[in-house]
Amino acid sequence: MNTLKIERDARGVAMVAFNRPEVHNAFDETMIREVIAAFRDLGEDESVRVIIIAAEGKSFCAGADLNWMKRASEYDEDQNREDAGELALMLNAIYACPKPVIARVQGNAFGGGVGVVAAADIAIGVADVQFALSEVKLGIIPAVISPYVIESIGARYAHRYFITAERFSGSEAYRIGLLHDLASSVEAMDEMIAGLCSILLSNGPKAITAAKNLIQAVAQKPIDDELMEDTIERIAQIRSTPEAKEGIGAFLGKRRPNWVKE
Repeated sequence: MNTLKIERDARGVAMVAFNRPEVHNAFDETMIREVIAAFRDLGEDESVRVIIIAAEGKSFCAGADLNWMKRASEYDEDQNREDAGELALMLNAIYACPKPVIARVQGNAFGGGVGVVAAADIAIGVADVQFALSEVKLGIIPAVISPYVIESIGARYAHRYFITAERFSGSEAYRIGLLHDLASSVEAMDEMIAGLCSILLSNGPKAITAAKNLIQAVAQKPIDDELMEDTIERIAQIRSTPEAKEGIGAFLGKRRPNWVKE
C-alpha cells in the first residue's frame, strides 16, 4: 500500500490509516483503489473482528486531492462517471463491510472525508475538529457521499450544510448525529475506541454482520407484510446457526462464548 498504513493486533482489531499527511490525507485514484482493496481483504479475513479507519497527521481527510480534481476538471461526462464510480465503490466498501467499522476522527474532515466518517458504523471524534461539506463552493455537489451523510444527519441538516458549505464543529457534528461520541483529547478518544473494541469483541462476529445487514434492509422501509416476513426469516435462519447455539448455550451456562478470547 502506498497511501495507507495497515496494522493488526492479536485480538483481531485492524487499523486502516490514511497515510498522506502532506496533503491532509486527501484521496486520489490510488488511495481510493487501495481503500477498496483493504476493506475487501479485511472484510473477508475471518481473523479480523473490528476495523478502525484512522489517519496519520493532523487532518483526518480533506476530501479530494487538488491534483486529482484538476485532472477530473478536464474529463468528459463518461470519464467523470467512471471516476465517480470508483469513489462510490470506496464508500460502499466501508459501509457494506461485514466487520464493524469505527472512524477515529482525530482531525478535520471535509467533503469526501465527511462521507468516510458517515460510512463507518461508529464515529468518534475529538471535540475541536472541524467538518465541512464544501462542494458547492467549487460549483459541484456532494452527490456520491450523500446517501451516507443523509443517513447520518438526516435530510433537514443536510439541507443546511449541503447548500451553505459552512464549517461546523465537532460538537455540532455530535449534536446532528455525524459523530456518536466526542472526546476531549486524542488520548481520551483512543480510550473510548479501545472500550468499544472490547465490547464488539465480546459479541458474536456473524451476528454483528447479520445485524449490519438487518439495519440496511429495514431502514426507511414501510412496516408491511413483506418487511415483517423478511425479519421473521432473518431471525429464524440465524437462530439455527452454530454461533447462535453457542451464544445461547454460553449465556444459559454462565460461561464465555467461544468467540471471546481469554
